[in-house]
Amino acid sequence: MHAIPVAVVGCGAFGRHHARIYSQLPQAHLVGIYDLDPARAAALAAEFGTRPLASLEQVIEQAAAVSVAVPTLAHAEVACRLLEAGRDVLVEKPIAPSLAEADRMIASATRNGRILAVGHLERFNPAVRLIRPRLTRPLFFEIHRLSMFTPRSLDVDVLLDLMIHDLDIVLSFVNAPLTDLQAVGLPVLTRHVDIANVRLSFENGCVANLTASRVSTEKVRKLRFFQPGEYISLDYARRDARIFAVEQHPGAAPGIAHQHLTSEEREPLADEITEFLECVRTRRPPEVDGAAARRALDAALRAAAAIRDHAALVGVK
Repeated sequence: MHAIPVAVVGCGAFGRHHARIYSQLPQAHLVGIYDLDPARAAALAAEFGTRPLASLEQVIEQAAAVSVAVPTLAHAEVACRLLEAGRDVLVEKPIAPSLAEADRMIASATRNGRILAVGHLERFNPAVRLIRPRLTRPLFFEIHRLSMFTPRSLDVDVLLDLMIHDLDIVLSFVNAPLTDLQAVGLPVLTRHVDIANVRLSFENGCVANLTASRVSTEKVRKLRFFQPGEYISLDYARRDARIFAVEQHPGAAPGIAHQHLTSEEREPLADEITEFLECVRTRRPPEVDGAAARRALDAALRAAAAIRDHAALVGVK
């Protein structure tokens, strides 16, 4: 199997991890790194044994597949140039800052027969992988994603920065249309919303309550849900899950059975990139394609609009 020539565009925290993983995978040949800051590109290229590229044109000349880890506002511009040039693309989440730009990227990938994968990393979390086969009919979700403040991804609000992970997971778990969305939120340390609560209602009766904060005093990554006869608690950070199920015994009162599910230690980003490379090789659709990423973006943008409406109602800027 020949190694796929790959490149990374963007030298921030995410771009560095993409470069690191590509440099370690035998099925990938990291041909170069591009960034608007040539010094940053040179430093990262030296760290991972590749070379800095001077332009997107050089990226197109050298690579068959590209990770795009630039700021969200530039996703559509960069990804579409690559897709139109016939390159397969893995773009970090969120897919874009607007549905129009997401649609532009999806259309470009379709028109050119290219792979467009989107980095919704929690799809590859071992705990999510453990739980997905156990899904029956989730009826209520309670989700908390809390982080301490860091000067990262401040070009978007907490919905697109953090909560979009959980929106994507819930939408992928619940096989029903979204019928109602309510949300409240506030900016705290930035000009964007830094803490938010969103309530989703689905056509099949499922309800999901999500809270995200990037100004917390602690780090929490938990998803809990109920389905008939079971309560499931998933810890994204520990990458494990606990299942509490009703046990029926003839002639006795019902009991509760407990399972603690664990898996081998795996790096979700490595699995995500490995899946992307397999899609490039086989031409099969990625787990998180443009349509799935668009659904999560749509929910996040609807939540942002609801927060603006609520802020106007209560007179909070």
